[in-house]
Amino acid sequence: MEEITEGVNNMNIADSHKKNRIQVSNTKKPLFFYVNLAKRYMQQYNEVELSALGMGGGIAIALRFTHELFLYGLLNDCDVFSVISAAIATVVTIAEILKNNGLAVEKKIMTSTVDMKDELRGRPIQKAKIEILLGKTENFDELMTAAAEERENGDSEEQS
Repeated sequence: MEEITEGVNNMNIADSHKKNRIQVSNTKKPLFFYVNLAKRYMQQYNEVELSALGMGGGIAIALRFTHELFLYGLLNDCDVFSVISAAIATVVTIAEILKNNGLAVEKKIMTSTVDMKDELRGRPIQKAKIEILLGKTENFDELMTAAAEERENGDSEEQS
């Protein structure tokens, strides 16, 4: 019985680390690093999951309140997005770039809050979390091939 339990526990640990997940940070890498990495993951795994954590402290409450104000016409789009953290905005931007270039389709968007411990104050806080699952479009491979050929032609023209 212990062997079965150990096998199930090991399986859950292995499944929790997704190979096609990109944890986005707004401070560590430039935007197009993540865009290009997402393209490579889609080539390799046919889909990519973009994930980011937002700012701490009552973000869920702030987002709900901001959304209510937006619905009543008291805030515009820019005000709403200023409440959302840069990492979450970066995930949305990456997804939109890939979709607008015809490379990806949205499969799933998941939002949640994650309980964490505030490093400075030592108290529990909630952080907003977003996960966007993108899949390859039907013409993904053709678009990527055309882009690679365009880069090669540009490189050879510069060397001439």
